Amino acid sequence: MSDIQIPSRSEAFAQRLSVLTSPAARGVLAHGLRGIEKESLRIERDGALAMTPHPRALGSALTHPSLTTDYSEALLELITPAEATPEQVIERLDELHRLVYSQLGDELLWTDSMPGRLPADNEIPIAEYGTSNIGRLKHVYRHGLALRYGRTMQCIAGIHYNFSLSEEAWRLLHAQRPTNATAVDFQSACYFALIRNFRRTNWLLMYLFGASPALDEAFLRGRPHGLERFDDSTLYRPYATSLRMSDLGYSNTTAQAALQPNYDTLSGYLDALARAVSEPYPPYETIGTHRNGGWVQINTNVLQIENEFYSTIRPKRVTYSGERPLHALASRGVQYVEVRCLDIDPFEPSGISVETARFLDAYLLVCALADSPSLPPTAYAEANANFGRITLEGRKPGLTLSRDGQEVSMRDWADELMGHIEAAAQALDAVKGGDAHVHAVAAQRAKLADPDATPAARVLRTMRERGQSFLAFGLAQSEAHAAYFRGQPPKADVLEAARLLAERSLAEQVELERRDAPGSFDDFVNDYRGYTLDRFSV
Repeated sequence: MSDIQIPSRSEAFAQRLSVLTSPAARGVLAHGLRGIEKESLRIERDGALAMTPHPRALGSALTHPSLTTDYSEALLELITPAEATPEQVIERLDELHRLVYSQLGDELLWTDSMPGRLPADNEIPIAEYGTSNIGRLKHVYRHGLALRYGRTMQCIAGIHYNFSLSEEAWRLLHAQRPTNATAVDFQSACYFALIRNFRRTNWLLMYLFGASPALDEAFLRGRPHGLERFDDSTLYRPYATSLRMSDLGYSNTTAQAALQPNYDTLSGYLDALARAVSEPYPPYETIGTHRNGGWVQINTNVLQIENEFYSTIRPKRVTYSGERPLHALASRGVQYVEVRCLDIDPFEPSGISVETARFLDAYLLVCALADSPSLPPTAYAEANANFGRITLEGRKPGLTLSRDGQEVSMRDWADELMGHIEAAAQALDAVKGGDAHVHAVAAQRAKLADPDATPAARVLRTMRERGQSFLAFGLAQSEAHAAYFRGQPPKADVLEAARLLAERSLAEQVELERRDAPGSFDDFVNDYRGYTLDRFSV
């Protein structure tokens, strides 16, 4: 593929990309997968949080493969299958939205990452999953999150983008790099290299796709902040990109702030997370696990379970029924990565565009193939500081970031990254035909040249032009997207298939509840906790 122009600074990236685009690779880049998990709060027509249960017509939130809830009973989560192309995954997400809207009645889906009108913190409904042991465990875990972080923060919504290269791609790369590592270990090591590169450069995603520069003042519940006033009810930062991903949004407790996973090796990562889910944290010990005879959190450890760790990216492996994520990773290695820092795009009906998905594929391919130095504590802290700086002032003229201890121009660093991303986009287009990926990268380059073209700037500009508060803006966008989906209802055969799937999921939940003996929940939780300690004693 001699027509692909690759920046000369990264010979390793160029060489690895050439391996995957050679005739012998047989279009292996077309065999990767991507999937989307998108959270949305259900709201009433006046913008207030919906206090109704998860719609039964959508099936069981515990067992349905595509429609579930996240933290709150009102926080709907739409999950696409893993698909072969960005176009397919966005189409699946669109179909899920249309299906949901066919069953929502007068309710709407809130189309911003930062929540709208919320009731008092203790009135936000925690998700319910029935009376089976696993269903009760999921509810208790969420109760623990409420005690640790508050229910309000758990109502923040976002988009998770799951990405993988095919095993054949990893096999080809493995053949080019002599090593004693097994195929599984090599693949895991490469995914951790991707993660390290991502952690160093994910500030770029916040600049390009951050879409939460403002919030409703009531969200802060009186907490101190450094925001400016936009209007009587709205607070903002003039150059912010994503308040959701700043300390005002997913703020970490002292326990999590002190947790620094080792991203250099899978074993180091497992060790750090295993400690976190096994070691008590004094403030949580003060809370305890029971109140008034009932469970209020799974344990008093730094993390109740692995998924409590808030990270912009996670190594993942599909788990077997009842299997802990750490065990799946330890047993079978990393299968894909989950990107967790994307805001919902309030200008897109589904919350993410196909153009964004194409860009993400090219960006993540660069992260997977470029050289990836280790990420010691100093580099980890530097990466986090850069990320935080972009979330709060990413559109500020002349902004600098710290790179290997030196202040550099954000624009210059971004331009360098874009060169590699464009090369990856050219490779993806060469395999699939057309120029869609290159076009997606060009659209993001335009945002670097003009910060006013970013989603965050567009949100603030729209609010000013329409004279809208954050709540009024969010409600108007939610109504517009609801009209879009309701104007394209699913066909009768799609609705019937969805009805059967929902009924099957409800039956599966009933069967789980039937199998669990009354009074066995305490033993179930103890076994769940003991499993972690036994398998990952460190």
